[in-house]
Amino acid sequence: MMTTGYALDATWRPLLKDLGLVPADILRRAGLADDLLQRPGLRLASEDYYRLWEAVAQDDRLFPLKLCRAVRAESFSPPLFAALCSPNLGVALSRIRAYKKLIAPMRLDLIETEDIVTVEMTWLDAPFHPPQSMIQFELLFAVTLARMGTRELINPVEVETTAPPAQAGPFEDFLGARMKPAARNAVTFSASDAARPFLTSNESLWDAFEPGLRERLADLEEGATTVRRVKAALLEGLPSGLASIEAVATKLSLSKRTLQRRIESEGCSYQQILQETREALAWHYLTTTALPSAEISFLLGFSEPNSFNRAFRIWTGLTPEGARHAGRVGTPPQRRSA
Repeated sequence: MMTTGYALDATWRPLLKDLGLVPADILRRAGLADDLLQRPGLRLASEDYYRLWEAVAQDDRLFPLKLCRAVRAESFSPPLFAALCSPNLGVALSRIRAYKKLIAPMRLDLIETEDIVTVEMTWLDAPFHPPQSMIQFELLFAVTLARMGTRELINPVEVETTAPPAQAGPFEDFLGARMKPAARNAVTFSASDAARPFLTSNESLWDAFEPGLRERLADLEEGATTVRRVKAALLEGLPSGLASIEAVATKLSLSKRTLQRRIESEGCSYQQILQETREALAWHYLTTTALPSAEISFLLGFSEPNSFNRAFRIWTGLTPEGARHAGRVGTPPQRRSA
């Protein structure tokens, strides 16, 4: 069953800072809880998210432009950051299409011909309607992504929108193309620009991100057990140090006691889930990427590499480098952990 709403992740806080806005003022204006941005992994209902967006935009008709200029790669949510690791824009758009629903109730359609690549955006949360400035931002952001990846001034061939801005000039100057009023929201690039190499390409990072994205998508699209939801929360949160049951309970909007009770009712324990998730990720990183052990330690939420090395030896009887070699020659040992 698909979960509706928008992901409200940690990217909002640095964005508001970069825009010179005070979170408490924004949340008060939107009529939302004052600790909202401090709750990890929260999903907001469409009507609440749109109120938040409008509170940030503050009737500024050029807000989508300002937001695009403020956005940085490090403030991307995981699916968008992973897309920036793609070899080119065409691949990046296909990856965003696959995982966009982790961020928003949207569908992206790609139409490719010999000469052009078009990405069409459709919102799936009727009867609600996204603010016009949000539609404008999504169109601008597709172009921003192309420019960030290539470090070139990529201009679209055509931009079509159901929300043409009242002051079209600044938008069209930014895009290098006219914003054409239309019955759909779409950006069209030349095939040559869509194939232009991304200087940000990093397939090792993509390989590291993709398993977590797949897990989260599976949990979003079907009723997930508590154990599966905890694993998905850990896959998303371990790189930022989210490893405690208290942090995961907060992320899942549960009390610690309720989370423990639900996990135990499924015949498991939190520590077992944490260990199995870390071990599975460690094997993935060691056998499919060239990431050094110190970096893998960070991605698994360990405070220092030595802690990871000790834990991995307990799990497998091997050092991480020994396990990497064993995996590459096709002879990974049997799990020693329960």
